[in-house]
Amino acid sequence: MTRYHLQKKEREIKDTKELHAIIKKGKYTTIALCRNNEPYIVTLSYGYDELKNALYFHSRLKGLKYEFIKENPSVCATIIEDRGYIMNECAHEFRSVIIWGKMYFVETLEEKKHGMDILLKHLEDNPDKITQESLSNDKYYKNLGILRLDVAEINGKWGR
Repeated sequence: MTRYHLQKKEREIKDTKELHAIIKKGKYTTIALCRNNEPYIVTLSYGYDELKNALYFHSRLKGLKYEFIKENPSVCATIIEDRGYIMNECAHEFRSVIIWGKMYFVETLEEKKHGMDILLKHLEDNPDKITQESLSNDKYYKNLGILRLDVAEINGKWGR
């Protein structure tokens, strides 16, 4: 797929560490999906697995996003670090990343546990408490939908 160039090249974030820092700091991402020329967009909280270069999400096992992913696993996502509107300058300070990749349904109990662990460690101050209280029984995972977005490409931008 042809990627369009950034018009203001000086705003491009090229440093991989900085791109990963934006992802690590974020708590939610907006994901664009498409099937049969019909677009759909959804915002989800996530966990970032830096070793696998993947984002994990939890979800129901059915619904519109599942239908879209079944037909077309290619997705585009964005994470925005909002640094605030600058009053009286008509400007907004931010850093953002755009991610392209494929979304997969996690099937195995082992990876579902891994995905939830990544998700909770990314979002929670005390993930062990939730794991002990809610996730200690393997039966819980049977009805839990876990999605994994394998990152193929990341582009970043900052603005003011």
